[in-house]
Amino acid sequence: MAQVVAIIASTHHPFYYRASTATGEDRPAFADEWVRKITAFRETLTRARPDVLVMVGSDHFHQLWLDNMPQFLVGKAPYYDANFYNEEREFGLPRMLLHGHEDLSAYMLREGIDAGFDLAFSNELRIDHSITCPIITLRPQNDLPVVPIYTNIFAPPLPRPKRFVELGRTIRQLVESWPAEQRVAIIGTGHLSLELGGPRQFGPHGPDPEFDRRAVEWISTGDIDGCLSEVTLDSLHAPGNATHGFMDFMLMMGVAGERKRADYVDTYDLFHTMEAYFTWYPDGGAR
Repeated sequence: MAQVVAIIASTHHPFYYRASTATGEDRPAFADEWVRKITAFRETLTRARPDVLVMVGSDHFHQLWLDNMPQFLVGKAPYYDANFYNEEREFGLPRMLLHGHEDLSAYMLREGIDAGFDLAFSNELRIDHSITCPIITLRPQNDLPVVPIYTNIFAPPLPRPKRFVELGRTIRQLVESWPAEQRVAIIGTGHLSLELGGPRQFGPHGPDPEFDRRAVEWISTGDIDGCLSEVTLDSLHAPGNATHGFMDFMLMMGVAGERKRADYVDTYDLFHTMEAYFTWYPDGGAR
């Protein structure tokens, strides 16, 4: 059977690539410390020596739109074109090509449906920065096949937070039941408090530092019950108008398990957002 060798959750700031590669006067003052933190975070995946990456993210209305918006979607293509024109223009992200893992995608679709999730799929999915950003930060050589899983965090009616946690638990079970001798890392990205296009977007930190503090505590300690007792679809409007992306962090808490403390935790308070990085090793340490 397959082995889950690392579970990783992080934010996906699209400006990291531009900041980290800028030189001279164009290099922002916060770039060096950000690169240092990402370099340390990257090692948590490298030491796990994965063969395959299952990657959870969300389409930012690039390919999926209101004419057909799945709640949960699995990509099942041999290759994925990645990043869209506006991401190249606004964020300086490069065009990328990701290799897919069709066997694992097909297995997760079939078994996921049988486990109670009516998963959508796409043979022509194009990937945006919610998945390419963690490739850039965690595996910049882009040499491993991926299974992309998209969640709906933007277009109501949204699944409730509990459903995200349940999907995380199911993803873990599906990977561990896959009859293949493969080492799998499950990686998901989301947001802490986030404001886009609103009055709190460009402050010196995230729009709700207290929410960020509590979110990091919930995630790092695996306090799923405590998180679910306070986080609702309605409550997520208060920390910032794009904070529903936190539900992808809740999904990753479901993957890691109740009361499972993260083995690695780091944060970085940037302008308008707090970046956060978490890694769990299911067997107590990468081998």
